[in-house]
Amino acid sequence: MRELYTDLNIKFPVDGTDFYALNICYERFLRTIPSHSHGSRSYEIHYISSGCGHAKINEVLYDIVPNTLYITGPHVEHAQVPSPEDPMCEYCVYLKMGKNHSRRKSPALTLFEETSFWFGQDSQNVETIMKQLFFELENQYTGYVIQVQTLLTQLIIHVIRNYEMKQKALLHFEPSNLGDSKFIILEEYFLYEYQSLSLEALAERLGLSCRQTERLLKDHYGKTFLQKKTEAKMAAALLLLSERQRSISSVSDALGYSSAEHFSAAFKRYYQISPREYRKQL
Repeated sequence: MRELYTDLNIKFPVDGTDFYALNICYERFLRTIPSHSHGSRSYEIHYISSGCGHAKINEVLYDIVPNTLYITGPHVEHAQVPSPEDPMCEYCVYLKMGKNHSRRKSPALTLFEETSFWFGQDSQNVETIMKQLFFELENQYTGYVIQVQTLLTQLIIHVIRNYEMKQKALLHFEPSNLGDSKFIILEEYFLYEYQSLSLEALAERLGLSCRQTERLLKDHYGKTFLQKKTEAKMAAALLLLSERQRSISSVSDALGYSSAEHFSAAFKRYYQISPREYRKQL
């Protein structure tokens, strides 16, 4: 049994470095793989999902059992012999590193490039990535190209994590800029605080004047504060009215209206139907 994907132009970037997947294979080995090596900047990722055997790598013999992961980099001589009683099943991805387009290479990618050989038990659930990779290549559903590129990127990251054994990352996300955080404040304010919406309170939270806040709302939503306030209250009203145990007065109070009559008039003006009629239609 052999499933092979080759002659595909699979290119994906990892931290500014181009990678090329030249060969992606799954095989149940009934044959010996003679000793061979790969050229510069070439890496082969081997994952054994089941079965047994042994590998001879740089003249050293290694026992292969299920969940064995090993990586052979440039010029590493390796051969593989399956057990006749229980032949190994192996996922194998052959990668070539291309150009680096960033000024500085991350420590993780440097570690991957400089690790010409690693052998051990996988601790990062590589098999799940491999299975999904072959599922995408076989079925070719919408977006499978992006999925394959993403899975191969994840594969490299998980290989590096096997090398490092849960080492904390040195690179982190930077805090969001002030402009982006303003939009989150807007979204959450109208979503969660519909009972007591106030232009002054929102402006204070944003660190802006009322006029600047109105301008921000117009630019972001194309609506005034009053329009957004009404929209938020009316959206919440539909949800609250669907709760049968609530009275109209209870809904009115929850939305911050001074009376049930005031709420009912606002609701009918917005939806062209009274709250009671709307509830009957549910």
